[in-house]
Amino acid sequence: MNIHILSLFPEMFTGVFNSSILKKAQEKEEVAINVVNFRDFSGNKHHQVDDYPYGGGAGMVLKPEPIFNAVEALITQREHKRRIILLCPQGERFTQQKAEELANEEELLLICGHYEGYDERIREHLVTDEISIGDFVLTGGELAAMTVVDSVVRLLPNVLGKAESHEQDSFSTGLLEHPHYTRPVEFRGYKVPDVLLSGNHAAIDKWRREQSLKRTVERRPDLLDRVELEEAEIQFINELKSKL
Repeated sequence: MNIHILSLFPEMFTGVFNSSILKKAQEKEEVAINVVNFRDFSGNKHHQVDDYPYGGGAGMVLKPEPIFNAVEALITQREHKRRIILLCPQGERFTQQKAEELANEEELLLICGHYEGYDERIREHLVTDEISIGDFVLTGGELAAMTVVDSVVRLLPNVLGKAESHEQDSFSTGLLEHPHYTRPVEFRGYKVPDVLLSGNHAAIDKWRREQSLKRTVERRPDLLDRVELEEAEIQFINELKSKL
């Protein structure tokens, strides 16, 4: 996968993209990440990328020329299909399902905004997607872009050690993930559940599924509306709810 990011502050990405899984994914050549300062495409001697909004109002608005120019310069270098993503509070809420969808693409281009917002012509005539990572406002789109890239890249083939590492993640199954334990068996009087030490894989799978259901009921009951459940699981959930 090729990922391009348009930002006014490319230095913000250095630590994140040169660490941990994202660094390893690039070393394995599973992904190539290119961060571009779109100020370089402003087309004016002062490298101005923003201006006052028509009609008045507070703040400054990102001009269309630098972003159009930057995107078109990158497009001429590639022939295959790409998704051009605008990161903004008005966009579609980012989910694990969206990350899985984007992980199937050959190329992504993410645009990080600043100031009061974007000239609407960028939204109407350039981008294919608008994404928000939550119902809050950030100083700029850089942190949102890092979040999207991290969640997508970890889904690419050969990036994580085992495919199951992400297949059982919270939200991938529609439910929150079950609890995990490791050595020691007992720590300060707190013990690992006996079932996990039993070697009975059927019993372990059943316990994990029930714990996943329990955690979802307690913390994110809204997710249950989107999950197909067996009759026994519905009964288990009803029993849990009766005790809350």
